[in-house]
Amino acid sequence: MEYERLVDLGAFEDGEPVELIGGQLIVAEPKGSEHATGVEMAGYAVRAALPAGWIVRGQNPISLDDESAPEPDIAVVSGALTDYRHAHPARPALIIEVAETSLRFDRIEKGSLYARAGIVDYWIVNLVDRVVEVYREPGADGTAPYGWRYMSVERFTPPSAVAPLGVPATPIPVAALLP
Repeated sequence: MEYERLVDLGAFEDGEPVELIGGQLIVAEPKGSEHATGVEMAGYAVRAALPAGWIVRGQNPISLDDESAPEPDIAVVSGALTDYRHAHPARPALIIEVAETSLRFDRIEKGSLYARAGIVDYWIVNLVDRVVEVYREPGADGTAPYGWRYMSVERFTPPSAVAPLGVPATPIPVAALLP
């Protein structure tokens, strides 16, 4: 992927918040303290629920296709860390975005992108409304930005819990995901 070559050649400064989304370089919004805390809490909560053989990658690229290498806040993938030393994961079992100012972008743009890639389980930790939005059942929709969207959307609030699809994890309390 050409984007990977640019990264390897040092075209971007270390830590520069850039993602490849649908063939465009998108500068990520700055992360406030609540967002940072939410990412860490979600990472801890998901790790605690996973059995051996699954890892949590935080704010690292995933390779969806030749024109998209987003950096979700949390991506759950099978295997070991060393499995991804030569290539980023392509099909995470679960993606979580923590959203405050990026809520609309995460719902519409990233949701459509993840649905197009066949990601079957996408969660948004919605800091604005203090809920976890769970997106499932990707399906074609010509009105969506990338031609796909999630057909099922559920909202969870404390004290409920939600379990990932396709991952043998224990249900995760919604309260453990919200700062």
